[in-house]
Amino acid sequence: MTSSPLPRILRRRGERGYPTFLELFFDVTYIFMLSRIAADFADDLTVRGLTQATILLLAAWWVWVLTAWLTDLFNPQLPMIQATVLLVMFGTLVMAIAVPQAFGDYGWLFVAAYFGIHVVRDAVLIPGTRVNRSIQARSVRVFFWFIVTAAPWAAGAFVAGWPRLALWGIAVLVDLGSARIGWPTPRLGRTELASQIFTGAHLSERHRQIFLIALGELILTVGVGLSANDLGPAEYAACAVAFTTGILFLRLYYQRVRQLLAPSGLTTVERVRPGTSTSYTHLVMVGGVLLTSTGLSLVIGQPLGSTPAAWTAVALGGPALFLVGSCLFDAVLTGRVLWSRALGVVALGALAPAGALLPPLGVLVVSNLVLLLILAGESVAPRSRLVGVPAG
Repeated sequence: MTSSPLPRILRRRGERGYPTFLELFFDVTYIFMLSRIAADFADDLTVRGLTQATILLLAAWWVWVLTAWLTDLFNPQLPMIQATVLLVMFGTLVMAIAVPQAFGDYGWLFVAAYFGIHVVRDAVLIPGTRVNRSIQARSVRVFFWFIVTAAPWAAGAFVAGWPRLALWGIAVLVDLGSARIGWPTPRLGRTELASQIFTGAHLSERHRQIFLIALGELILTVGVGLSANDLGPAEYAACAVAFTTGILFLRLYYQRVRQLLAPSGLTTVERVRPGTSTSYTHLVMVGGVLLTSTGLSLVIGQPLGSTPAAWTAVALGGPALFLVGSCLFDAVLTGRVLWSRALGVVALGALAPAGALLPPLGVLVVSNLVLLLILAGESVAPRSRLVGVPAG
């Protein structure tokens, strides 16, 4: 029995996994996407607003993850794949445009762009892999689950209020959750979670890039704050502290990630489960940066005076969420808890009641001090205590 030929569009084993310029170009769209989500949440600091922002972020992240996996599995140098990425990029831009009214009058536009992205991608990949049924089955499984969630996505576009939140929330959780269980599909089964699919070096670099994009959105928030009229000393101080927050996030991320993720020049093969886990832990870290960005925009606009409880929750919750994501990331790759950051989450939670006694700028300074202590502690700790042996 002869084995099936490999599809022409598949990335060949042993090829260097460096992201292409087109992939970097695609990521730029997410500065706009993330800034729209953060600005929309800043206008509605409620449980409902947080739920809406979370759903929009999860949907945007699912598009990014599938595109990163697309260019990891298939040859990004082929015109067919490049055209697919550009069309997905355009769809992402339309999704971002619809974000402020996604739960209002433009829900249909958000869903139409989301649908269009999935249809375009699968219309290329399923026919393009027909010479090898086992490889084609991967794309068919993803498309099957897209059909499953199409109903709640579409139904949500025609209702308003909490019903839309519920339907879209279910849909996006199923989208992300189906990947974690290997997209089980009738007659095709599921993708084995231990199978070797992803290129470790390529995905590692893509995760680094999307985190930098999230930090770019944070710096954009600082820049917009600085460009406002009639800034006084307090506002300039808030911008300086906000910029410091970005630096601390950058240092904390790279201090740990560069020890764990595959080096850029090393070609490794990553399995399904750790590949999806790494992506989802980066989602938590990016969510923390985005929540922090929302808090920074509020503090820069009003650095002094009383601090509303919602502002304190955002200013401290963003860094805490980032630390939670980095702990989860560490646990996925080493099987151990990074206690310095876990204690940082506890410290930020314990400081929350003091937020009512501090001005908004003071809350931001306290948050930065916690991050600085973590960074300093990890910098002086013996390397053997920080670096764990990867579990997978």
